[in-house]
Amino acid sequence: MSSGNGLERKKLSKTLKPHWVWAIALGSSIGWGSFVLPADWMAGAGPLGVILGLSIGAVLMAIIAISYGVLIRNYPVSGGEFAYAFLSLNRVHAYISGWFLTLGYICIVALNATAFALMLKFVFPDFIQNMKIYTVAGWDVYFTEIIIVTLLVAFFTYLNIKGSGLSGRMQFIFVMILILGVFSLTGFMTTNSGASFSNMNPVFSPEVSPLAAILTIVAIAPFAYVGFDNVPQAAEEFKFSARKALTLIMMALLFAAIIYSFMIITTAVAAPWQDTSSAGLQWGTGTVVQDVLGTGGLVILVVALSMGIFTGLNGFLISASRVLFAMARGKVLPNAFSKLHSKHNTPYFAIIFAAIVAILAPWFGREVLGWIVNMSSLGVSIAYFYTCYTAYSLLKWNDQGSEFDETLHIVSPGKKFIAILGMVSSVGFLILLLYPNSPAALGSESLWALVIWIVLGFIFYLVKRKDLQSYDREDLAYLILGKEKFKLTDKED
Repeated sequence: MSSGNGLERKKLSKTLKPHWVWAIALGSSIGWGSFVLPADWMAGAGPLGVILGLSIGAVLMAIIAISYGVLIRNYPVSGGEFAYAFLSLNRVHAYISGWFLTLGYICIVALNATAFALMLKFVFPDFIQNMKIYTVAGWDVYFTEIIIVTLLVAFFTYLNIKGSGLSGRMQFIFVMILILGVFSLTGFMTTNSGASFSNMNPVFSPEVSPLAAILTIVAIAPFAYVGFDNVPQAAEEFKFSARKALTLIMMALLFAAIIYSFMIITTAVAAPWQDTSSAGLQWGTGTVVQDVLGTGGLVILVVALSMGIFTGLNGFLISASRVLFAMARGKVLPNAFSKLHSKHNTPYFAIIFAAIVAILAPWFGREVLGWIVNMSSLGVSIAYFYTCYTAYSLLKWNDQGSEFDETLHIVSPGKKFIAILGMVSSVGFLILLLYPNSPAALGSESLWALVIWIVLGFIFYLVKRKDLQSYDREDLAYLILGKEKFKLTDKED
């Protein structure tokens, strides 16, 4: 498709069905965390502290999701928050949003892949812990582990290049197996004579106040639920009305909160949770499930965890490549990232690039990768703020005049107020992560990773600035948003 200025705008094929998109959102939100981290989370908050914190986090994510629903409905294009920041502000803010999103998404691809190797290390330690290369930040790096991560990422790279239809269908199958596994595990554990709900006492960690315990978990909500925002990245490929997007996101958040809660209960009823959390176990949930349910229970857990890893890896590889594609189409990144496969019409170069970066990550050790992922929670919160701000700008209190094209405007004071709540929630997440005395403040390593990423982003922007500024806003609006007629705001660079 070409504009009146002769610009060529590449478009992706519409192949995704509603239940596939729901699976992308849910599978990405769950990932590996719900199966690997319950013991770690309970150590600082207690079982009820984690469940309440994650439930409150889901509500806050739902508030933010309403703004996503408004924007997806009006702008079903790849790029999501990158495109939204351009719409309400300018190309500089679009670049900032896209820069943080790219890092977050690619890191989560890598983290899911290394989680698979971590699981195999628990199940088959003698096989995985071979050919040690070196130690980074106290973490032993094994060549066997790197081979497994590389093969796993390569498989999903192939799947994604073949088309979003194939990856979406596989995502739905993975998610259904995951749900069946979680429900089965919780049912078996809570009805087993070797487990007891009394093991969940005390329900809050005695080390901190209940409020501090809950806030510690609320602060990780952007990390725990990141993945529902994969929906706008896939919006351009919807084979259905974009009006359904918000319902799909809300259903994904609901199922994600239930799954998280079920896995906390599954872990906590097996044995006194304080013993599980303080024992220094490599995988607390795996250990207690095996103790109570035996090998059969461990097999169910391993299958469910594998599906969680696969859905997270697949979902974020889709999103990372779509953000890269959208940024290249918007002239922020080199044109190579917007190249489409001649047969499958997928952004193959962007997919391969994201995969290569993800494959490099395990060489630095999981501890270092964890620092970067913790920092990326802040980047996701920034993207949430941009989305809510854009929805606030787009929505109107009444039918008075507006700075935007009237055909795109919606009179909805309720949703406009919710967009304000979304901005407040996003700022709250940022404060919890950055304020030194916060119970969820980022560690010094994560803050240094943040500084390095900001400096790299600034340098890269200086390199691209001249080329980016050579396009006027109308041209960029066409390339990023697909709008040939676009009323400009006064918020240009």
